[in-house]
Amino acid sequence: MSSRPIDTVSTSPRAASVWAGPVALIVVGVPAALSAALYLALGVEAAIGGGIGALVAGAAAAMLLGAQGRAAGGGLHETIAEHVRSTMIIPRVLIGRDGRAIWANDAFRRVFDVASDDPLKPIVERFGGGDVAGQFAQARAAAEAGREQTFEIVRDAGDGTIAVFAVRAIPVDALPGATAWSFRDLTERRRLERLVADERSALARREESFKRYIEDAPVGVVVVDMSGAIMETNTTFARMLGRTVDATTGQRLIDLVRDEDRPALEAKLARARGGEAEDTPASVRFAGDGRESSAAIYARRPDGDGPEGRGTILYVLDTTEQKRLEAQFAQSQKMQAVGQLAGGVAHDFNNLLTAMMGFCDLLLLRHRPGDPSFADIMQVKQNANRAANLVRQLLAFSRQQTLQPKVLDLTDVTAELAHLLRRLIGANIELQLVHERDLALVRADQGQIEQVVINLAVNARDAMPNGGKVVIRTANRTVSQPEQQRGVESMPLGDYVVIEVSDTGSGIPKEIVGRIFEPFFSTKAVGSGTGLGLSTVYGIVKQTGGFIFVDSTVGKGTTFTIYLPAWKGERPSSTAAAGPERRRDLTGAGTVLLVEDEDAVRLFSARALRNKGYKVVEANSGEAALELLNTVGDDVDVLVTDVVMPQMDGTQLIKLVRERRPDMKVVCISGYAEESFRKRLDSTAGVHFLPKPFTLDQLAGKVKEVIR
Repeated sequence: MSSRPIDTVSTSPRAASVWAGPVALIVVGVPAALSAALYLALGVEAAIGGGIGALVAGAAAAMLLGAQGRAAGGGLHETIAEHVRSTMIIPRVLIGRDGRAIWANDAFRRVFDVASDDPLKPIVERFGGGDVAGQFAQARAAAEAGREQTFEIVRDAGDGTIAVFAVRAIPVDALPGATAWSFRDLTERRRLERLVADERSALARREESFKRYIEDAPVGVVVVDMSGAIMETNTTFARMLGRTVDATTGQRLIDLVRDEDRPALEAKLARARGGEAEDTPASVRFAGDGRESSAAIYARRPDGDGPEGRGTILYVLDTTEQKRLEAQFAQSQKMQAVGQLAGGVAHDFNNLLTAMMGFCDLLLLRHRPGDPSFADIMQVKQNANRAANLVRQLLAFSRQQTLQPKVLDLTDVTAELAHLLRRLIGANIELQLVHERDLALVRADQGQIEQVVINLAVNARDAMPNGGKVVIRTANRTVSQPEQQRGVESMPLGDYVVIEVSDTGSGIPKEIVGRIFEPFFSTKAVGSGTGLGLSTVYGIVKQTGGFIFVDSTVGKGTTFTIYLPAWKGERPSSTAAAGPERRRDLTGAGTVLLVEDEDAVRLFSARALRNKGYKVVEANSGEAALELLNTVGDDVDVLVTDVVMPQMDGTQLIKLVRERRPDMKVVCISGYAEESFRKRLDSTAGVHFLPKPFTLDQLAGKVKEVIR
């Protein structure tokens, strides 16, 4: 059978009968022409869905109709054939053994614009030549051998547009050597697939970025299911708990917080599951691992009915440092308030004690040992001294005492105290001193450091009524991590000298260990202590620039650890111990302007100085002192003034006096610390300080020192 051009397709009656035979079998009882037309129509619809057998049958039927129609002289076949050829949407062509087209639809001519007798050649050339030609040849050979072949051809126009076709070649059993070809345009499909792939890739990148952002977020992110079990979390939250992500996942969130915080968290989760959005977080503290960590938890339920809509998202802010600072600030405020009260009480007591001790000294000038009144006066003075020690404890607690720091070796300090400490703690308690070699020096007030060690030792003694052991250790310690935290205290990095006082006593219960440094707080029986021992220790250590911590286990004992900054200066040269100081000559000459608003203190001081040979001019206020200067100003050798006075205080008086007499020598007397008024003076040159309470000898000695 010979092939003709695409537009002049015909067939012989034999060929038509061969092609039309199956049609007649399918549509039983219908004339052959009509059966062929119906099957052609069915073949078109089936071919749209990919039925290549129907395509072949339809093409054969078209040729049959053409032959029968022309024989009958009718036009129905041409109408139907033309309709089928023009309505098929997938390009299709039937190629004979010689490579020429037997039949093609309008879609094929429209898409490929083919008018050649060899319709595949321009397609091959348009889609790249060599490789595509090989694919077509391989498919044609397979089809001629009775095998179906499918492949894709791609054409890149270079302007960003790409054409893709799925080519299908199948053998035509009714026409030996003929091949039916269909060209399904996949360009739009591939474009959409690329868009979907690009979108999926972009979505995957966004998801990966989002996961990375969540993973690296400075806040904890947790997803819990309806039962409260952790489904997902980031490393920030796991780090808050001191765990890994794997160890945290699957745990019930409620089990990770302290018992007392669980009701608030449960209520928060219940409200979130109910769809309530709250801006107020739930404050919780995490349990376990010995860490003191706390957090603020915000809860949200995602919208939607998907798996994510069945859980609750929690945003966890680590508030450990904030809570520590709040507790530290509250403790500081409380201690400052009580300290101000203690300082004010101490100042008033110092005035009273100054008068008591002073008048005792005046009485002792007339009542020598052996006098019947001597013992009574000494009892009064000794009790006044005890009261003065109590006042010093108040000032130490309030950090308002005057320190006299010097460079110390704590090994020597504690060694000198050993004998006294053994007497204080009793024979049934063993005292052990352990000193590290090459101990660094510290700069502190030796008397105050001794007071600290004595108070801690006595406290340890009271914790061991049946005997035990007290160990005092000194050692060098370096804090290498910035802001090392112990409780609510933070230590900056640096070198420290540590004093540890540990005992084997009853220990301190956990619920009260945080209150032991509070003033007047005591676990001892009423009347067994003042309640100022540990608060005094705390005040001295803090005023010295150090830190103090306590570790205690009930039934095993307690350890107090004191960190004092190591001295970085030169080691002072050792001097021979001074012998007992001989009694000094305290007599003198000169005019003293004495300014004191407390009558008892002023009367004692005036009598004491007059007894030593001084001329004393008294004033009960700053204003009165300025008036006296107008009359006796040139004769005054030294101004002795109280610091705290109503209306015009001592610092204001000193400034006004210095305006008139720049060379005026000044002695300040006060129950407050020296630092409390020094910062209010423009110049400290020639201003000396004598703390209350003072004795007759101390007052006379200071005045003589200043005048000289």
